Amino acid sequence: QLRLVESGGGLVQPGGSLRLSCSASDPSLDYYAIGWFRQAPGKGREGVACISSAGSTIDYADPVKGRFTISRDNNIAEAYLQLNSLKTEDTGVYVCAAGRRFGCGRLGRDYTFWGTGNQVTVSS
Repeated sequence: QLRLVESGGGLVQPGGSLRLSCSASDPSLDYYAIGWFRQAPGKGREGVACISSAGSTIDYADPVKGRFTISRDNNIAEAYLQLNSLKTEDTGVYVCAAGRRFGCGRLGRDYTFWGTGNQVTVSS
């Protein structure tokens, strides 16, 4: 089993930034596409961004385009989500996931392994 652990969340003011990290338990992360998901209270899970195993394919949900950046470093089995220009509606639990597939997807069914989540709260 591939274990994923998120870190870097917290409370930030609107317009601020956070950097989320997703650390994998072993180097096999380079076989997997990575997705970042979020869920706000009363809303369903939303696929925010994804990146293919080699990092050559990247996709973002429209609400975060131009503000969030997904990246990965397979040498240390980590993936990241840089959140800039944060808005209150970005508040939610952010979860990283890994799935063995070509390219990447932003649907939950595309992923097999899931982290436990990290809270991001955007508020003044």
